Amino acid sequence: MKEKTQVEDIDRSLYDFRFEDKDAYKVEEGLTEEIVKQISEEKNDPEWMREFRLKSLKYYNESDVPDWGPSIEGLDIDNIVTYVRPNTERMHTSWEDVPEDIKETFDRLGIPQAERKSLAGVGAQYDSELVYHNIKDDVAKRGVIYTDIESALRGEYGDMIREHFMKAVPPTDHKFAALHGAVWSGGSFVYVPAGVHLDIPLQSYFRLNAKGAGQFEHTLIIVGEGAYLHFIEGCSAPKYNVANLHAGCVELFVGKNATLRYSTIENWSKNMYNLNTKRAIVEEGGKIEWVSGSFGSHVSYLYPMSVLNGKGARAEFTGVTFAGEGQDLDTGTKVVHNAEDTSSYINTRSISKSGGINTFRSSVIIGKNAHRSKSAVSCESLMVDDISRSDTIPAMDVRCADADVGHEAKIGRISDETVFYLMSRGLSEEEARALIVRGFADNVSKELPLEYAVEMNNLISLEMKGSIG
Repeated sequence: MKEKTQVEDIDRSLYDFRFEDKDAYKVEEGLTEEIVKQISEEKNDPEWMREFRLKSLKYYNESDVPDWGPSIEGLDIDNIVTYVRPNTERMHTSWEDVPEDIKETFDRLGIPQAERKSLAGVGAQYDSELVYHNIKDDVAKRGVIYTDIESALRGEYGDMIREHFMKAVPPTDHKFAALHGAVWSGGSFVYVPAGVHLDIPLQSYFRLNAKGAGQFEHTLIIVGEGAYLHFIEGCSAPKYNVANLHAGCVELFVGKNATLRYSTIENWSKNMYNLNTKRAIVEEGGKIEWVSGSFGSHVSYLYPMSVLNGKGARAEFTGVTFAGEGQDLDTGTKVVHNAEDTSSYINTRSISKSGGINTFRSSVIIGKNAHRSKSAVSCESLMVDDISRSDTIPAMDVRCADADVGHEAKIGRISDETVFYLMSRGLSEEEARALIVRGFADNVSKELPLEYAVEMNNLISLEMKGSIG
């Protein structure tokens, strides 16, 4: 009898569908020097990247597993396949050329429709490879580069990639950054020239179909002086009864007086260990805006970081996290103020139900030269029942006497009186609770692109099913 690997969940049919493993190629489970060399050869890496991977592997082997957050004992790298090439020979620029099963996956997730309606460019990754990438002609004519990072690495943008690759997030940063440096595969490269203002966003979507596999995409974005970009990232996976791993890396470089808005909805399945690292380096007068929705994974360690290096640089972080049964989500953000007159604002909502655990961590560092800098942190937590948990762990390191730093936190539960009132107006108990939760997360959904705001509200309604009692 064939082993059952897919686990039925509440009606998540939009995300939990999968296709049989028809991979053209995959490496053995585990992590060895031979496997890293095999991936590098498969990728046709330049020599410097091959050496970079092997050094990263060394850092990985020498680093300790984090022991201060949720347990990741269920994750065994010896059981993870670090590279899976889907059943397609190359990346496509025409949607019609993508293999049918892969195309159907993204059709169901709405990617082609979104591209046709409102996006300047789209990249779609399936397992370890970009399978589709396209950018509108009028955007490309303005000098905007949006391509898969591997083509950029091997082609005319190789020097630019080498100058920036894992400079914001070095492989020495932590164990899973080192793992990423060793086995990374796929991802996007974006360059917006100085003065170019993109009115419509670019989007990447990552789909992990293979069971027991890891996805390690690398996103590198450079926004030139005075330019503007909104980049949208989405991701999902079907659910299995074996661990999957996501350890991607996002590096953002925001130039002088430039603005980058980075929106993410992460809807990984509940067998996923999400150990993603995101970091932005912001120059004088520049601004990074993070909009983050975390709804999936079994365990998450996710703390997008902003490093404000130039005078007047700004960072804003708006996030919502939803932890249901079997989820332990450790999320938050970090900001480092390295220059004077910098500012940061952090505004988050977390929702816990059915025994889910939410932990919010913030780290704000005001350097000794960051005179007149300001930072405000506001986090609110809602527990839908009495078996769930929510914790707030703020850290403030202020080394400058004239800085203005504040933190505000609120934790509460849905009151029976509120539910009763809504039920008296004709709503069911399930509908009443979902309405309260959506209202609680409303400030975040307003910041999301329309289709992602709809997705977030649908996910909340979905998670509230069966929560009564």
